[in-house]
Amino acid sequence: MRAEAPPAVPATAAIYIAALQFLFAITWTNYVIFLPRLLQAAGLPPAWAPWVLVLDQLVFMVADVATGVYADRVQSALGRLGPLVVGTTTVSALAFLLLPHVVLLGSAAPLLALGLVAVWAVTSSALRAPVWMLLGKHAARPALPWLNALALTGLAVAGAAAPFLGVALKNLDPRMPFALCSAALLAATAGIVPLERRLGQAPAPAALDRPRVLDGPHAAWMLGILLLAAAFQTHFSLNSAAQYLRFARPADLEWLMPLFWVGFGLGTLPAAALCKRLGALPLVATAAACAAAAAAGAAQAGSLTVLMVAQCVAGAAWGAMTVAIFSSATELGRSGREGLMLGTLFAMLALATIVRIGVTLAGVPGSAAAAPVLSWLPVLLWALGGAMIGLLALRAPVAGKVRAQASA
Repeated sequence: MRAEAPPAVPATAAIYIAALQFLFAITWTNYVIFLPRLLQAAGLPPAWAPWVLVLDQLVFMVADVATGVYADRVQSALGRLGPLVVGTTTVSALAFLLLPHVVLLGSAAPLLALGLVAVWAVTSSALRAPVWMLLGKHAARPALPWLNALALTGLAVAGAAAPFLGVALKNLDPRMPFALCSAALLAATAGIVPLERRLGQAPAPAALDRPRVLDGPHAAWMLGILLLAAAFQTHFSLNSAAQYLRFARPADLEWLMPLFWVGFGLGTLPAAALCKRLGALPLVATAAACAAAAAAGAAQAGSLTVLMVAQCVAGAAWGAMTVAIFSSATELGRSGREGLMLGTLFAMLALATIVRIGVTLAGVPGSAAAAPVLSWLPVLLWALGGAMIGLLALRAPVAGKVRAQASA
């Protein structure tokens, strides 16, 4: 029997989510670039920037889970989620827009700057779990990996563009980039209200379209995702630049660092087909093994060409993993907990970022003694996380058996 084509409305939703994720990621890149200067202008030490980023991620962890749970509660009421996202994003965009202007407020600037950062972090969580939940709720399971791959292209493009933005924006007045990002993100978010209405009018996924689910606790899944995300953070954020500098000049990094994200983008669409064939959890485990091998190749690369290939392969494996991870989160929440599972996923990604910033603050990347450990740490973390998810996949009942039992 020929597989059905992905439904048009969820495909539109996936493209829309890709645009939102791209704009949000670009907004975050602008924020990270200008944060030290903003703190200094507000009368705070620029050295506080990493600690403020840690605070942001802590807020993301709590807010992502909370907004995911709230999204689950209101998902049965058509038209309630869209206005919530638009309203909170309006507050988020306003807080982001005001950040460069807070320096005009004199002695109140430091406290107001930190307050605006907190407001922005809390409200921007509406652009993650609740928005992804709309896609997971209305997509039939066979189409879900393809739709997730399509939605993740926004992150791939933003990741590839980040090094160029870092060079292009570092000497600009932050007010213009902040204003443009706020306006673009707010304008794009306004489209979620009609999109939610269209999704609500689309046919629901078939009742027998059951996912491969786990009947055990989800804590092991969360730990596995955390290990995989920590491996990504270590490989890309801590190791990649140092590995490239063995063969290239610092000025070349803006051209070399995007190779990982090029691989990420190239790996997502094939992963969608593999996810449908293998299942989400087995694909996570398989892609993690490939990423571990690529990270090992990068650690031992004897030339720039070999390193570039290894980085592309690692990016493709992480792209495949991410497609499968998002698909598994939606599948695990198909009983009406999509928001909770997606919120938990984003919380694990935020926790991995906190760990990476903490390692940086501790001075580990600059330690010659720690360099060999850091080079091989992503190999170990991807291998451990993949093995854990692989064990969970073995416990998950095969979807075909579920369908057979349901039709018996």
